[in-house]
Amino acid sequence: MTLKQQLITSGLTDGQILDSPEALLCYGYDATRQCGQPQLAVFPETTAQVAAVMKIADRESIPVFPRGAGSGMSGGSVPVSKGMVLSLTSMKNIIEIDLDNLMAVVEPGVITLELQEAVMRHGLMYPPDPASLAFSTIGGNVAENAGGPRAVKYGVTGNYVRGLEVVLPNGDIINTGNKCVKSVSGYDLTHLFVGSEGTLGVITRILLQLVPAPAATETLLLAFAEMETAAQTITEMVRNRIIPSTTEFLDHHSIAAIRDALPFSLPTEARTLLLVEVDGDPDTVSREAAAIRQLVASRCVLVLTATDKADRELLWQARRSLSPAIAKIAPHKINEDIAVPRSAIPAVLNRIEAISRATALPIVCFGHAGDGNIHVNVMLDKNNPHQTAHGEQAVREIFAATIELGGTLSGEHGIGNTKSAFFPLEWSPETIAVMQRVKKAFDPHNILNPGKIFPPANS
Repeated sequence: MTLKQQLITSGLTDGQILDSPEALLCYGYDATRQCGQPQLAVFPETTAQVAAVMKIADRESIPVFPRGAGSGMSGGSVPVSKGMVLSLTSMKNIIEIDLDNLMAVVEPGVITLELQEAVMRHGLMYPPDPASLAFSTIGGNVAENAGGPRAVKYGVTGNYVRGLEVVLPNGDIINTGNKCVKSVSGYDLTHLFVGSEGTLGVITRILLQLVPAPAATETLLLAFAEMETAAQTITEMVRNRIIPSTTEFLDHHSIAAIRDALPFSLPTEARTLLLVEVDGDPDTVSREAAAIRQLVASRCVLVLTATDKADRELLWQARRSLSPAIAKIAPHKINEDIAVPRSAIPAVLNRIEAISRATALPIVCFGHAGDGNIHVNVMLDKNNPHQTAHGEQAVREIFAATIELGGTLSGEHGIGNTKSAFFPLEWSPETIAVMQRVKKAFDPHNILNPGKIFPPANS
């Protein structure tokens, strides 16, 4: 009996299984532009169907690659060998919005923005806001522990996951967590699965914490002549007990790429932009925004503020237009998302600038300054072998500098297969061995999303 026949016998329909090369091509990629070639792509609609798929895969030792919308930036859902892609996009129901306990129960295929809009209608907020929120799925966000601009105040996806339903690699179904405000019963399995990049189990239901939506928001665009001054300003905001909901920064390469497209004039001396947002009750927002303006009065070459939603969107254009704008610099890029302690931001940016000069490649940096998460874009032409070699050298040196400064290989994209070879830079052999024993305890046959996180055996 073929694999497809086994799946149909176990309860899936012919329409839930794709096996043509053309269709499979659409499910072998992610946002890294890598592309693998699975045997089948399967679209379960229930937890029972996911369990049936895993039981067959475990029995036949067939690799399974869980997948949401394919928006990942580290190859986490790319099939690195023959096997089945398990797409969770058909499981897309918001099952419950619990107004008494401020929680939501969702299936993994729910689009992040759709959940945010649904709870907003009740005056609530689901804070995690990855840049891909318009198309990324909650299940993918949980698997990668996705972050976003609001992480500096509200934290990342994992801070809002209170429980999970998970199908294990052998097909068993388990539940973790609950709606209790306090719950310390046994191991915290919920947060073992969060950020595990689909290597320990397939998430089929998610219990999420919600918070009251802020009544007011004010956005400030601050332009600095020196990057160090911008970094110092962020530190002083925190020292003054002002925690913005957003602190995005753009370096001088980013500013050069977007300057002509901005809906406002930017002084030529501006070399670093901060996009700062404060939210909360109106009095608090007004007080904190005034304090920030006073703090930067003698430091900035431009300060713009907006409270109206439309005006705030104009300021956000500086950030939102960035990704397409930097495509003008070079045809390709290597996109990494390092994170460092806030105090190390100037040092790591200076190191990256030096690497840029040494490799003769533009390296564009922007990201979430409030939490030290920097998106590093090494711009190059991958058709040029010289630039390709220099690009790979730049990435190695950037990762080494990041770890040396107390940082981490990823703030929100995960390790996947693009950073797995660099994993030993951050973690000792003993630590990696413990992680691998955890993996083996859940997945002794290594069928679930193999080839991710851990360095290749021969590296």
